[in-house]
Amino acid sequence: MTKCKRILAAVLSLCLWLPMTGAAAASGGRPLEDGQPLSLVSPAVLLAETDTGTVIFEKNADERREVASITKLMTALLVLEALDRGDVALTDQVTVSPNAAAMKGSQALLDANAVYSLEDLLRTTIMASANDSAVALSEYLCGTEDNFVARMNQRAGELGMTNTCYVNCTGYPQDGQYTTARDVARLCCEVAKHPRYNQYASVWIDKLTHPGGRVTDLTNTNRLVRFYQGCDGFKTGSTDGAKFCLAATAEKNGMRLVAVVLGAPKSQTRFDEARAMLDYGFSTYQRTVIARKGDLLGESLPVKGGQTESVELMLGSGLSMLLRNGQSSGLSMELVLPESVQAPIAAGDVLGTVQVLLDGQIIARLNCLAAHDVLRPGFIEGLYRILNNWR
Repeated sequence: MTKCKRILAAVLSLCLWLPMTGAAAASGGRPLEDGQPLSLVSPAVLLAETDTGTVIFEKNADERREVASITKLMTALLVLEALDRGDVALTDQVTVSPNAAAMKGSQALLDANAVYSLEDLLRTTIMASANDSAVALSEYLCGTEDNFVARMNQRAGELGMTNTCYVNCTGYPQDGQYTTARDVARLCCEVAKHPRYNQYASVWIDKLTHPGGRVTDLTNTNRLVRFYQGCDGFKTGSTDGAKFCLAATAEKNGMRLVAVVLGAPKSQTRFDEARAMLDYGFSTYQRTVIARKGDLLGESLPVKGGQTESVELMLGSGLSMLLRNGQSSGLSMELVLPESVQAPIAAGDVLGTVQVLLDGQIIARLNCLAAHDVLRPGFIEGLYRILNNWR
C-alpha cells in the first residue's frame, strides 16, 4: 500500500505533562548542551530534568568518585519501594542493634536495643543523614547490612547505574565504593517518583524523641531546602575523600530539575554551584507537551470491506520533551498513513505513524492507532450491499 502524509497542527495545543524517556537520559545519551554554560569549579557536575531524565549539561559525568552520604539515596529508595509493596509499614517497630547504634559519622544518636518506628528511622536517614538509622533499616529489611548492600547493587544494575558499586549503606569511607554524577542523577530520577522522600527531605529543623524520653535535635544537611525556593531534597554528602557533594532538586512551573555536584572543594561551593545550575535550567528550559496517549487526532482512514467506511485515529503513546524557551514554536506533526486499510480492524491496531518535527527535523515517531473496531459486515448486511450495488 502506498503511504501518504498529512500535516497536523491542532494536536500541539495539549496541556498535560507526560513522562517519556528523553533523548539525553540520565542513564546515557547526548546532553542538550555541549560544554558548560556556567563556570563551575567542582570536578563533576550534571543538570537533568527528572521526569524524562533529560540531561541539560554535564562535566566528567562518568568519572568514578566517592559521594559519601549521597549513598543513602539508594538506602532510602529500597525502603520506599518496600513500603510501596507492603513488605514493611511506617508503623513497624524496629529494634536497633548494638552494631547499628555504634555507627560513626553523622548520627541520630539511637539507643542500642531500643525500639523505634520505621518512620523515625527513615526520616532521620533522609533529613539528618543518620548512619545509625540507615544501618538499622538495612538490618530490619534484609537481616544484615551485607545482605542489604547486595540488594543495593542489584537495584543499581536494574536502574542502569553501570558505574556504581556499594560497599555499605551509609557512604561512610570504605575501599571499593564509588559512583558517578550520571548514576547519581539516574538514582535521583527514580527517587523522585516517591513524594514521601521529599516530604522528609524538605524539613529544615526537627527532633527525635527516643523511647526513654531523651530528645535529639535534627537539622537538615541541605541548606538549599531553606534558602532556595522550591528545593525539597535530595541529599548531601561529605568526607575527606569525597570532598563536598550535593544532589539538589527543586520544582517550578511543573518541571523538576536535579543538580548533581561532586567533589566541591568547599561546603558552600556545592550549594552555590547547585543553585546556579538550577537557576540556569529554570530560566532557559521548559517542559513542553507534544502529545498524549489516546488522544484523537481528528483524522480518519478509509476502510475497505468494513461495516463502516472509515476508522478514527488516535495516538498510541504520549510525548513530552525539554525544550529551550521559545523553541516550541518550531514544533509540527505529520501523519504517515496508507491510503486505506482492509477490515476487520481492532481498536488499538497500528495503522500508521505520527512524525514529530522540530524546525523541520524529525525528533520522534509515535504509533497511530485505530480508535475503535471495524468489523466485516454480517451475511445479511453483506447480501444487502451486493443487491444494492446491482441496482
